[in-house]
Amino acid sequence: MKVRTGSFFLVIGILALLTGCQGKEGGPKQHETLLFGATYMTRNNPYFDVLNQGIEEVVEANGDILLTRDPLQDQEKQNEQILELIDEGICMLFLNPVDWEAVSPALDACKEAGVAVINVDTVVKDRDSVVSIIETDNYQAGQLCALDMMKRKKSANIIILDNPIQMSITYRAQGFTDAIAGNDSYRVVYRHAAGGEIEVSSKVMEEILRANIDFDVILGGNDPTALGALAALQQARKEEGVLIYGIDGSPDFKAILDMGYVTGTSAQSPKSIGRVAAETAYRYLAGETVEKYISLPSTLITRDNLNHYEIDGWQ
Repeated sequence: MKVRTGSFFLVIGILALLTGCQGKEGGPKQHETLLFGATYMTRNNPYFDVLNQGIEEVVEANGDILLTRDPLQDQEKQNEQILELIDEGICMLFLNPVDWEAVSPALDACKEAGVAVINVDTVVKDRDSVVSIIETDNYQAGQLCALDMMKRKKSANIIILDNPIQMSITYRAQGFTDAIAGNDSYRVVYRHAAGGEIEVSSKVMEEILRANIDFDVILGGNDPTALGALAALQQARKEEGVLIYGIDGSPDFKAILDMGYVTGTSAQSPKSIGRVAAETAYRYLAGETVEKYISLPSTLITRDNLNHYEIDGWQ
């Protein structure tokens, strides 16, 4: 039987596409290029740029490609971007959701398309829909801030600037409030969502100042939130005597910490999260059993130990 050469190579090409990114059954082929997708709640926070670098380094070292998307804190847009990534042929998605619950339709679409999901930095509500979750111990991060505050002050009126749709920040706030629970000397006098961004946090802080709420401690759900609060306080010239805590260990925060304007930050290593996420993805694709939940420890950085850390970089 005579087979035309063009038809033969067309069939081979189709088969290569169909087998390009297999899961636990088969593992990836040795020499074919795999396509990965990544989407983060925002790229308006350098933390996610560094996290993405960690993933990208591992992916590119394996000769593969990472497509990255930024939904700008819009869950509907993120869901649309995930559908686009599926259409582009990704075999694995690295997901940092805008809204831990409203991302569910996109997770369903991934399941239907056979695209495995690695959940990074903040958890999704439907944990069964993801292969693995890799994040910092956010509860511990909040605890560390509270314990440091209690060493510095015998009593405090506390403002918490959180972001309820982002579970990493919710767990940080929970760790903080659990650490002070049962001690009437420490009171949370106001709590408000601040979007996890400098601009939003600054506006929220301006409203708090106009309300004449008495406080002397601020917990920002992340470093940008804490820096936004600081900006509003400085604009009003009311920063004196206020302890300000962030969570991330970002270069910007450490530089401000070195100047003495903020108190401390529970540091994360976004590059480590990215690398672990990518390595976990490759193990899964190779057919190995991977851990369902991976938690990386946090470290409190204050001015007292800042000299042990690189100011202009992440841990």
